[in-house]
Amino acid sequence: RRAPRRRPFSSWSHFVGNLLVTLALWLPASTDACDKIPTYVSMKAKGNPVPPVSAGFAVEYECRLGYRLIVPLVHPTTTVCQPDGTWAPPLREACTRKSCPQLAEPINGRLEGTFQFGAQAHYSCNVGYHLVGTRVLRCELAGDGNNVAWSGDPPQCEKILCQPPQQIENGTFSNSHKDTFEYNEVVTYSCKPSGGPDEYSLVGKSKLICSGPNKWSSDPPECKVIRCDYPSLPDGELVSGFRKKYYYKAEVEFKCNQGYSLEGSGKIVCEANSTWVPEIPRCVK
Repeated sequence: RRAPRRRPFSSWSHFVGNLLVTLALWLPASTDACDKIPTYVSMKAKGNPVPPVSAGFAVEYECRLGYRLIVPLVHPTTTVCQPDGTWAPPLREACTRKSCPQLAEPINGRLEGTFQFGAQAHYSCNVGYHLVGTRVLRCELAGDGNNVAWSGDPPQCEKILCQPPQQIENGTFSNSHKDTFEYNEVVTYSCKPSGGPDEYSLVGKSKLICSGPNKWSSDPPECKVIRCDYPSLPDGELVSGFRKKYYYKAEVEFKCNQGYSLEGSGKIVCEANSTWVPEIPRCVK
C-alpha cells in the first residue's frame, strides 16, 4: 500500500502561525507606554504634554515661575518614556526658589523671616515704639513673573508719643503744661476745691498712662459732688465709718442690736449715683 504524501506547505504555515502568536505575546499590547507625566514642585514640563505617550517620548522640564536653575546644574532636566511605562533617567528637583532683595533690620525694631519666593518678612518694634507701615511683607512674583519682589515698602518704628489728655471740668492733671508725653508717662488727675458746702469727688481712674500713639490707658475721670444719705439702721447701729457727711467711696459697717439678726451685707459703700451699694441691710427680730 502506498504511503500518503506529506503536505510541507501546510506544516510550514502552521509553524509560522505559532511564531506570530508568540511574537504577539512578547510585544506590548498598546503603543501608549506611559499614562502619566512626572510632576515636580520646582519644575514643569515644556509644552504641557498630554498623556498617554508612547515609548521614546521625551519630556524636557523648565523652572516654574519664582524658581531658577540650580547652578552648577548637577541633575538632568529631560526624561524619556520607557516601554515598561517608567521614565528614565529619573529626575530630581533642578530648580530652587528665587530670592527677594535683602531687607535691613529696622531701627528700634526687629525683622524675622526668610527672603525666598513665597516667604514672609515679619516686622515688630521695640517697647516704646510703634510700627508705621505694613507689618508683613511677602516675597512674590513681580511684573511678567520672571522676577520676584517684596509686596510693599519696609515699615518704620517711630517713638510712641501722646498728646495731652482731655481737660476735665472742676479738675486738672499733673504736667498739664506739656505739649507731648512719652510712652509709659503717667498723669495724675485731681479735683479743684468746690467753693461750696460739699467737696468734689474724683470718679474714675486718677492715673492715666500713655500706652500707645495718642492713646491713654483709660478715659479721664470726672469731678463732681457725690453724697449719700446718712446710713441709719433701725434696731442696729454703725460699727465703723462714723462721719458727718458721706461722700463717694465712703464705707460703713453695721451690726444689729441683741435679739436681731442681720439680713443683707454688713458693709456698704457710697457709689457714683449717690446710693449705697449694696443697699442698706435690715435687722430682723
